[in-house]
Amino acid sequence: MPKRTDLKTILVIGSGPIVIGQAVEFDYSGTQACKALKDEGYRVVLVNSNPATIMTDPEFADRTYIEPLTPETLERIIAREKPDAILPTVGGQTGINLAMALYENGALERHKVELIGANYEAIKTAEDRQLFKECMTRIGVDVPRSGYAGTVEEAEHFATSIGYPLVIRPSFTLGGSGGGIGYNVEELRAIVARGLDLSPVHRVLVEESVIGWKEFELEVMRDKADNVIIVCSIENFDAMGVHTGDSITVAPQQTLTNVEYQGMRDEAKRIIRAIGVETGGSNIQFAVHPQTGRRLAIEMNPRVSRSSALASKATGFPIAKFAAKLAAGYTLDEIPNDITRKTPASFEPSIDYVVVKLPRFAFEKFRQTPKTLSFSMQSVGEAMAIGRTFNEALQKGLRSLEIGVSGLETKNTPREKLPELLRVPTPDRIFAIGDALRAGMTVDEIHALSYVDPWFLREMRTIIELERTIAGPLPAARGEGGRRPGEGLLEYKRNGFSDRQLATLTGRTEGEVREERHAAGIRPVYKRVDTCAAEFEASTPYLYSTYEQENEAAPTSRRKVIILGSGPNR
Repeated sequence: MPKRTDLKTILVIGSGPIVIGQAVEFDYSGTQACKALKDEGYRVVLVNSNPATIMTDPEFADRTYIEPLTPETLERIIAREKPDAILPTVGGQTGINLAMALYENGALERHKVELIGANYEAIKTAEDRQLFKECMTRIGVDVPRSGYAGTVEEAEHFATSIGYPLVIRPSFTLGGSGGGIGYNVEELRAIVARGLDLSPVHRVLVEESVIGWKEFELEVMRDKADNVIIVCSIENFDAMGVHTGDSITVAPQQTLTNVEYQGMRDEAKRIIRAIGVETGGSNIQFAVHPQTGRRLAIEMNPRVSRSSALASKATGFPIAKFAAKLAAGYTLDEIPNDITRKTPASFEPSIDYVVVKLPRFAFEKFRQTPKTLSFSMQSVGEAMAIGRTFNEALQKGLRSLEIGVSGLETKNTPREKLPELLRVPTPDRIFAIGDALRAGMTVDEIHALSYVDPWFLREMRTIIELERTIAGPLPAARGEGGRRPGEGLLEYKRNGFSDRQLATLTGRTEGEVREERHAAGIRPVYKRVDTCAAEFEASTPYLYSTYEQENEAAPTSRRKVIILGSGPNR
């Protein structure tokens, strides 16, 4: 079906000031949405209180308001601009909450303004944890056993029937704020009291713990013709118990069998249809028991999320842009893919590389705050790396964090401290895993303490084994054992080792390693992110480096300027 012609002016709500859990990812989504709507000829009105955003640059909207993001302010703007519709799903939790408030106080009805992308009932069902649980039960999707509490006493009563530990999740809060894990009644009381205070509706969900289960996210899109596609699957390196914004995440998922993955896909499609998100993207989170395979639906964001930005860049599929076009009435098969220019948006992305996202923290600025990670998000930014293997992407990502490491370096952790560092999730646990492998701990021992899936641990073990091989003269220099010069060095590069790491391990300078690598003809090539695993040629030069034979970059003879970005938020 073509775009809607009954809409002339659309109001887009920004996400306001940068806060933990809601940073530049939502500037990205809001900017993409504004551009898409303007390209379709709609008059766009933008409201955002944060001037340091791209979306508030004058060219992205026909009218931009730098005003407090409150229902009262928004109603005054609505009365003045008379929009036909509001798109709330690209402004993070702020946009969703404001749209809900405007619906509930009657402002939308008074001014005859429609919510597009997701209606009130869909947002409320997804955001209200009790309604979400009831909806999942109706469609036969398993969820954690839980109870809703409006007081500390109600939470304690529920705890007596289900036992500890328990997870406390406040309704309508950002980044899991106010949530936590209660291992006893004292901890339960403290977390519930805080959660009730932070929840706008003063209610919390108390549910059975799935600590240690594997965590997955699916980015799902739906249009008005009920076409549903899975844009991207994401697996958390850290098990349940760490907020997904604080976890290392990997796309596509790595450890499910095809049967398990297809079952999860089918459930995600049933969920987005049952919740009633009419158009656009949603993020659905699942927990999977590592031994039994029991799968639970944990929660759903009925909007473009922080993970949507990651999925967009990981696949080359612009979720926020397409979500805005779907909200304007198009169907997925009517939207062309900008990258291939041959496939429609209904062509489900497929990728032939591995993407790793690593969160960046700023605990050095908050010295009194414990570094322990839990259900409440604490990271302030993130870096993303793309490689042909998990190890390559992981080590590239660690370098990208700008925390002074060249890869999975040793921290020389004393053996007696390793069990505690593996058991308690912190930003440094990834390095503790490396040191545990160096110390001779087995994959099973590390998994028992950290709950990190053995597949990831075995891959990391390869990095440690290669470290031992690297120590001493590089094969590129020796040519020993019938090996061609550079044969071993190529393997190291394909596992993500930087020249600086190789220099440290061999007692040479970085320059010497680089000269040796170049002499052996080992240089990076650049591959294109094409949404289709090279089935069609990509017309957009969106590139990542790796160590293979074919180079897909096509530089021109035109004069050029390089623009350097600023790296992860800090």
